[in-house]
Amino acid sequence: MARKDRVGNRKTREQRAIRRIPEMGYYLVVTDTEATERCFFTGLHNSLPESIRNKLVIKVIETKTQKLIQKCLDLTAYDAQYRIPWIVFDRDQVVNFDTIINDAVRAGINVGWSNPCFEIWMHAYFGSMPAIQESWTCCERFADIYEKRTGQKYSKADEDMYRRLVENGDEEKALLIAQGKYGQWARDGYQLPSQMCPCTTVQELVREIRDKTKENKAD
Repeated sequence: MARKDRVGNRKTREQRAIRRIPEMGYYLVVTDTEATERCFFTGLHNSLPESIRNKLVIKVIETKTQKLIQKCLDLTAYDAQYRIPWIVFDRDQVVNFDTIINDAVRAGINVGWSNPCFEIWMHAYFGSMPAIQESWTCCERFADIYEKRTGQKYSKADEDMYRRLVENGDEEKALLIAQGKYGQWARDGYQLPSQMCPCTTVQELVREIRDKTKENKAD
């Protein structure tokens, strides 16, 4: 039976969970894919020390591309002061890619975009972000290097994806590679994410979580 608040209203399971949000924040990640981003960020959260996992929440929600912003706003409305909103999605075949990013930023939502696909970010764990324009090509080439480095076939729904990346690649180097690539495009005068390929901003979310982890350990 649902518990009641002070005025007698029944609290939902979601509301009860938010009341227990730890001081390091509640990361709300809304994505338009069925598995890849969920497996990656769930793996990232599981990799944190237990003491950190109890202080930081990463919640991944899936929806359709055109509903990313509204879904994020709807979910952030609950205890907005605790929730750190992000949308994470790929250029792939999204026609209004730049518009979605701009609209999200104007709405106060952080954006982890990848061009051409999320796999270009994971490529960086193995030392490079190759110049690939098409998502399917990027996925195929990533699958090849992933199998060579991990000894396992690549699956977008692999719950151990993140662990394999970290154990067989270099996350710190990946963060530097991705940030360097973004900076290179910016220095060359490119402003539209759709024109920056290969490129990603997913590293900003990963870096923020990692920095919080380091700071908490140091306390």
